Amino acid sequence: MFSFFKKKAPAGANAAPTPDTPASATEVEGDAGNALIGSALVAPIDLAQAPPVPVPRQSWMDKLKAGLRKTGGGISSVFNRSQIDESLYEDLESALLMADTGVKATTQLIKDVRRRATQGGATHAVQVKNLLVDALTELLRPLEKPLVIGAHHPTVIMVAGVNGAGKTTSIGKLTRHLADAGASVLLAAADTFRAAAREQLGVWADRNTVDIVSQEGGDPAAVSFDAVTAGKARGRDVVLVDTAGRLPTQLHLMEELKKIRRVVQKADPTSPHEVLLVIDGNTGQNALAQVRAFDDALGLTGLIVTKLDGTAKGGVLAAIAQERPVPVYFIGVGEKLEDLQTFNAREFAQALLA
Repeated sequence: MFSFFKKKAPAGANAAPTPDTPASATEVEGDAGNALIGSALVAPIDLAQAPPVPVPRQSWMDKLKAGLRKTGGGISSVFNRSQIDESLYEDLESALLMADTGVKATTQLIKDVRRRATQGGATHAVQVKNLLVDALTELLRPLEKPLVIGAHHPTVIMVAGVNGAGKTTSIGKLTRHLADAGASVLLAAADTFRAAAREQLGVWADRNTVDIVSQEGGDPAAVSFDAVTAGKARGRDVVLVDTAGRLPTQLHLMEELKKIRRVVQKADPTSPHEVLLVIDGNTGQNALAQVRAFDDALGLTGLIVTKLDGTAKGGVLAAIAQERPVPVYFIGVGEKLEDLQTFNAREFAQALLA
């Protein structure tokens, strides 16, 4: 299925399961509405023995190219000429800035492309375009990193993001992919204040036949603590914590995120093992500002970039790579389950300039 999905057998994996210990004051829902967490589920599957499921990558590449057409169109139009001159580089610089690549990343890319063109003896504009693909790939390469599941048991993944970025939907899609790969997943509905958040995550839990720990109007940190405790007790492979959407300027809510992280560590001192931020690719440089703010507050380990389809600001990934290179685990170009896929630097560069 996904190349990111790796599992190491945890110590004591063959030991007898511990007794059910659902946390007090927290509602625990199973796939059949069980009172106990996952009482109707089978034992976790060893993902190391699970057969790989092929991904229709070419189909995904076609969608990625289509999704990035608005961003790449302005850049590619620069090369609709034969001569390599100073005006080409000036137009390319403007096109990259318009794509929200950012000043620092644009400056680096132009400098790199000029060097490659000189060293390679480029004589035609289309050659410069191919050199830009190589330069962009090299810039984005630090963002290309696999998400490792199984080094800890359970792997606790805390997910943050602003309202409207697609955070809860991305959690649902990620849950489905994990479950399809054989991982047992427990969801934590720690977005307790938004009216529809608990119900939205519950729909994904039902759709994916996984458990959810939730509490209407409760303390988000308490729900997160209960979920991690329950995940350990039931031997779950992954605990996904859905936090409330917030702007980085909402300081009291950012402090709440820090509290969730501290409380989760009380349930498991090694956790959270991953802290992901979901960002909307349509927001351009604002997405970079979000990465900075959430990384400073929480110490991000990865990003999920959504809504790249139809945006003219897809160059923001280059800005992120230049200024705050947090790994991009997944990118999304649509609403369907298969529209969320792992990030590959060369694929992205080629699709952008197709």
